[in-house]
Amino acid sequence: MSTTLRLSREGIGIELRRGTFEVEVDGVRVGSIEWHETKEFAIEPGHHTVQLRAGRYRSRSHSFEVRDESVAYFRCHGAMVWPRWIASALKPGLGISLSRE
Repeated sequence: MSTTLRLSREGIGIELRRGTFEVEVDGVRVGSIEWHETKEFAIEPGHHTVQLRAGRYRSRSHSFEVRDESVAYFRCHGAMVWPRWIASALKPGLGISLSRE
């Protein structure tokens, strides 16, 4: 077993912010994720940050610590309620939700 970042893109209801999300670990693009997809990314043990982007929209940056041979679980989705979707036009950091499981 290797050290892994597992990211699932799911939410309840309709995702208003659609399209491909780019996945960045420690500021480096490592891949992308689509709606209803789960992806795994091999990472080194230690301290990391993860952030998602879609054009000008982004998630908040999340820092996490991962040990050797373990898995860090995160879930993400685009804006799902219209007030947040509209607010993300003024504050792009609200456009994508990212949380640790």
